Amino acid sequence: MKKFLSFLRGLLTFAALAAGLVAWALAPWPVLLGLAVAFALWMLLTRSGQQAASVAGVGISTLSQRAGSSSVVVIGIAGVVAVLVAMLSMAEGYKETLARTGSDDTAMVLRGASAAEVMSTLDLASINVIEQAPGIARAADGRPLASPETVVAANLPIKGGKPDEDGSVQLRGVGDRAWQVRPQIKIVQGRKFETGKREVVVGSGAQRQFAGMEVGKQIRLGSEQWAVVGIFKAGDATDSEVWADADMVASTYRRGASRNAVIAKLSDARQFKAFKAALAGDPRLQVDTTTTAEYFAKQSEAMTKVIRIIGIVVGSIMAIGAVFGALNTMFATVATRAREIATLRAIGFRGLPVVVAVMLETMLLALLGGLIGGALAWLIFNGYTASTIAGGVGQLTFDFRVTGELLWSGLKWALAIGFVGGLFPALRAATLPVTSALRAL
Repeated sequence: MKKFLSFLRGLLTFAALAAGLVAWALAPWPVLLGLAVAFALWMLLTRSGQQAASVAGVGISTLSQRAGSSSVVVIGIAGVVAVLVAMLSMAEGYKETLARTGSDDTAMVLRGASAAEVMSTLDLASINVIEQAPGIARAADGRPLASPETVVAANLPIKGGKPDEDGSVQLRGVGDRAWQVRPQIKIVQGRKFETGKREVVVGSGAQRQFAGMEVGKQIRLGSEQWAVVGIFKAGDATDSEVWADADMVASTYRRGASRNAVIAKLSDARQFKAFKAALAGDPRLQVDTTTTAEYFAKQSEAMTKVIRIIGIVVGSIMAIGAVFGALNTMFATVATRAREIATLRAIGFRGLPVVVAVMLETMLLALLGGLIGGALAWLIFNGYTASTIAGGVGQLTFDFRVTGELLWSGLKWALAIGFVGGLFPALRAATLPVTSALRAL
């Protein structure tokens, strides 16, 4: 019966701990701030709280004498937080780069049931119909601001890689209206390509990622040599692309007069519904129409989710190790202070202040580890440039983004690890037999 009750008590403790951790993870910061204020008031205004503060003060004052064992907790938790924040900042940077690429007043038209540009094909007749749809803005010469574009994957040598190591870049064939549809794209070096020539302009991200992308150099795309005549910058995913004349790209890659997509600048974001309805109601067309903001948001979902899952899994595995490190350290601390704790309980200190005192000591170490881990993640990874395959076509270059929200999440993880690591040693300290502890050497 005793074993069953002990098992039941342990099971309930585990369930309560799991529920508490879930609530901690989901709670917004105002709720946690309110709990912190309530806890501070309890320590200041109640007898038990004052006892806990006294015992915690003694333990914290001796941390310098236990620097070796305490550093195990701090370093372990700092590592967890640094890795977790770094992985999540990768997902945040990837998502943010794609989010900046689209807008609500720009529409993308693809062949029906196409998940991405590279999977879509629009013939010349469909393109002509799309360009005449209502809601498209007009240029000064009266032409619709609609850009039929071809997207292909091209292989280029990676900068700093092995001689035979190639990466995939997104080569986009465009016409002269593409620059008006995307006014955020600016030539920062050199000039635009000329129509009818094998010339390319390179995004600043692609230039950082691939070799031989300087103005004046020649690169091989398909079976032809192309001249690099300019560098452009947009501040979004377009920076990872290489642009050239659409007819020349179609000729090199044997695409004929077809294009992958039509990007249209709307006269107003409110015109999108009418524009989409007009295309959907035209029997000559079988197309899907979205805003570019919606399209790129969907493109980022899968990769962002994968990166976040990997980060949480890796962080969880490391967190388990950090918890065991904290458990070992705090159990050893309780063992060395057994007589001190027993003496305090013998003279009237209750079990709750002892539990809180040990927990405060562990949480302080966890807080320190969380701050160090967050600082390391910010110093090393914030703004760090990386690249990955996007949309199954080319490598997307993006910067890691260590945000305040991610740092807060890392700190919550650190405190949760400290809580779990300190809880069981604290309970042991509070339930240690007084007589046995006083007799211990």
